[in-house]
Amino acid sequence: MKIPKAKFLETILAQKRQEVAQMPAEKPQKVRQTYKLYDFLKQHENQLQIIAEVKKASPSLGDINLDVDITVQAKTYEKAGAAMISVLTDPVFFKGDIAYLREISEKVKIPTLNKDFIIDQKQIDRAINAGATVILLIVACFENDFAGLKKLYTYAIQQGLEVLVETHNKAELDLAHALGAKIIGVNNRNLKTFEVSLQNSLDLVKDFQAENVYISESGIFGTQEAERVAPYFNAILVGTALMQAKNVEKMLTQLKTKRQCEKKC
Repeated sequence: MKIPKAKFLETILAQKRQEVAQMPAEKPQKVRQTYKLYDFLKQHENQLQIIAEVKKASPSLGDINLDVDITVQAKTYEKAGAAMISVLTDPVFFKGDIAYLREISEKVKIPTLNKDFIIDQKQIDRAINAGATVILLIVACFENDFAGLKKLYTYAIQQGLEVLVETHNKAELDLAHALGAKIIGVNNRNLKTFEVSLQNSLDLVKDFQAENVYISESGIFGTQEAERVAPYFNAILVGTALMQAKNVEKMLTQLKTKRQCEKKC
């Protein structure tokens, strides 16, 4: 489903509230065992790590790869050395499904991220039971509701999950730091204007904190973009480029560029 640019986040959140209202509550089981993403990124700071995404479609691009075998794609990511696999579970706008997360999490040993617009505890419990070890919380989804963001963040951590907190600007980055987030993403796509620019990531590096790890998300299609953010970011999240690649393993390997850090890695 394509959305008017000015209404992107607003439209998705309205749909998501309806979805959550109809979602049955689940009792969360134990989080699937794998390594901690934060620890992995800290231990491998000399190389840009890849969070590889399974994404069939998006509101901006429409259909990307509807015929993909999601488990084959995920296992290829793992074989090529991805640090984590991100799985889109939004059914309306990204043609995802919670079943995709479950299928992939059963087939791989590395961390899996539930990539969705999470606004309710029910989604977190569902993510755990589907095999996720990391969830996404987008600061922009909690405008003027820091308490709501903190409540979900705290709950997820208490359950044993890791949380990727996504930001888009300095104000949101400050909130992520205030939250105590250890894994912080900078999305190069502004969810309100829909524009994509790597400069969005680069503009925020001066405000990074040494104890955290940072992930640059969106707008990365090859080694040129990867090398541009590598000095400042521990990892990049790549979806469309890998979903459309003729040789997925080769492309992922090429993206794992050495980091020539501006500061000590």
